[in-house]
Amino acid sequence: MTWYALQYKPAQGDRALQHLHNQGITCFFPKITVEKIRAGKRVKKLEPLFPGYLFVNLEQSDPMWAKLRSTRGVLKVVGFANKPTSICDEVIRHIKVSPDSVAEQGGIKPGQAVYLSEGPFEGIHAIFQAYDGEERAIVLINFMQKRQSIKVPVSGITR
Repeated sequence: MTWYALQYKPAQGDRALQHLHNQGITCFFPKITVEKIRAGKRVKKLEPLFPGYLFVNLEQSDPMWAKLRSTRGVLKVVGFANKPTSICDEVIRHIKVSPDSVAEQGGIKPGQAVYLSEGPFEGIHAIFQAYDGEERAIVLINFMQKRQSIKVPVSGITR
């Protein structure tokens, strides 16, 4: 089976995902947690990693292809020269192992106590705040009698 991208109608990604699941199609709709300021307050919100697109896993000969375009919420299959363009499994695997998904699958969680094992702050205890990309994390340390937020390599953090 191969992965393909679908473009969904504006603001209908969850609807398209639900209807595709109802048809028994394997789907992937990656989302990330973003922090925004609304009415002067920080709010965490789950948003699509690729706004406007979701992924389906189908065989080229699968009869479900005929139903994709008429699925509620789906706009079109992404392709070139009237042929769907496949996406490498490795790319999908890489997206699935994003920092947010690692945190959700039992990795280091916000508020958890950690120990910095390398770099200029080696040996200091800290509080994990969030991932900053794939290779860095934001932690809080007590420095000069004040809590400081710093960015450190993920490889230098231990529980």
